[in-house]
Amino acid sequence: MTGIPQHHPSAAPETHDRRREQRLVNEMMELLVTHFGGELSEEVLDQSIDDLQQAISIGRNCHRGQVRKSGEPYFFHPLRVAHLAARHWMDFPSVIAAILHDVVEDTPMTLDEVEAEFGGEVALLVNGLTKVEDKRLSKEDLKAETYRKQLLAAIEDVRVLCLKFWDRIDNMQTIGALKKGKQLRIAEETRAVYVPLAQHLGMGYVATRLDALALNVIYPARAERYRRALESIQERTAPALRKIRARIQNSLEHHKLNSLQRDRWRPFSIAAARLTARGLATTYTLEILVDRVMDAYLVLGLLHSLYPPIPGKLRDHLNAPSHHGYQALKTTVQAAEHRLRVEITTRKFARFNEAGVLAPGFEFQLANFKKLMRSLFEGESAVDTEGLRLASAQIRVYTPQGELRILPEGSSALDFAFDIHENLGLHAWRARINGKTRLLKARLMDGDQIAIERSDTPSVLPKWLEWAVTPKARNAIRRYLRSKVKKNS
Repeated sequence: MTGIPQHHPSAAPETHDRRREQRLVNEMMELLVTHFGGELSEEVLDQSIDDLQQAISIGRNCHRGQVRKSGEPYFFHPLRVAHLAARHWMDFPSVIAAILHDVVEDTPMTLDEVEAEFGGEVALLVNGLTKVEDKRLSKEDLKAETYRKQLLAAIEDVRVLCLKFWDRIDNMQTIGALKKGKQLRIAEETRAVYVPLAQHLGMGYVATRLDALALNVIYPARAERYRRALESIQERTAPALRKIRARIQNSLEHHKLNSLQRDRWRPFSIAAARLTARGLATTYTLEILVDRVMDAYLVLGLLHSLYPPIPGKLRDHLNAPSHHGYQALKTTVQAAEHRLRVEITTRKFARFNEAGVLAPGFEFQLANFKKLMRSLFEGESAVDTEGLRLASAQIRVYTPQGELRILPEGSSALDFAFDIHENLGLHAWRARINGKTRLLKARLMDGDQIAIERSDTPSVLPKWLEWAVTPKARNAIRRYLRSKVKKNS
């Protein structure tokens, strides 16, 4: 929520507002029926639509007369959050919770009333999105307790966190009416907490969007210069891009490959702003979506026959997902005077790349996420934001028996030992990585095979805290060092 809602008894909805509201509701309903109409019985679908309409009516009445800092009627905020949820394949209970996500916090309606009207599932989601209230706690302590409440709720039901992402995206898009200091606090919190959490859930596009919105607030002048530079590049290269795309399309149609081309322009970041002088090569990606994995490889071959590939730029993430779970073939080609990034994937993988844990048809590996969340709670701070950031990209490594272990990028052999078992970590002496003897502080690379040699007694040293990056290892090391100090005192 951006600021406390203001009450304006005279803020009656104008005709324009009613049309906007109706448009959002119609689109939301259409998306939900399209996504879930086929799998629900007619009776359940009718009941779900009735519940949604009831939630819209209650939300509208609860927020009646409230306006945001910008002067906009408040109810548009939960409507847009619900619209984002529906666009990203979230189900009826999630969309209903999105509409009601501020009623307990900002209106007289209670959580018990939400549960009585819509059931425990919706109430759980609404509760996970409601701030902690305790007059005995300071503002900072309340914020920390709210983080913990959200993350604990997300361990139980990850939809809580996904709804929080849509809530934060809408708040960041409408943040301009707040005081600059508050804008900066929200932007920094977004980068420290919600961007890495979105990455953990495979929602790379959401993470990129949140990061760009936050950076726009933190570096407004640079963001504006980047926007103007991007517009200039788009204007200069539009004719050439049309020709390139048409040539590719003609070739794919000639070979009877059903495909869809999409433009993706790089959002603002400090790194992107530094590279605008290189034009298309660093600001633009052509996405090609096909029906099957085999078609993606055929498209790659045809593309390289039209435009020569740049050596060393080909990445096959269709069969070996990237650190953030992204799945596509990535290449860079020389198209006349332009150097062009191209990503080829299937329509199904494109949905996963966009929505991660929410994408239909995928079994997202939630076990690692839940394990990480639990280990973060064992840390000394309310939310270990550094641990979150470090763990947001992953590597895949193997035990001597070939068992796969997934660790944060930058993990050491010591992290690997603690990941296997705390006792192995405490007794670790040195490591063998791909058959070569290495110190425990050696950083691991994707695909490494590691064996840990152990000593008879624990040999934990304070400097191990500098070698380990995972919350699990660091928490175990701290516990052991504390117990050792107590024993010696």
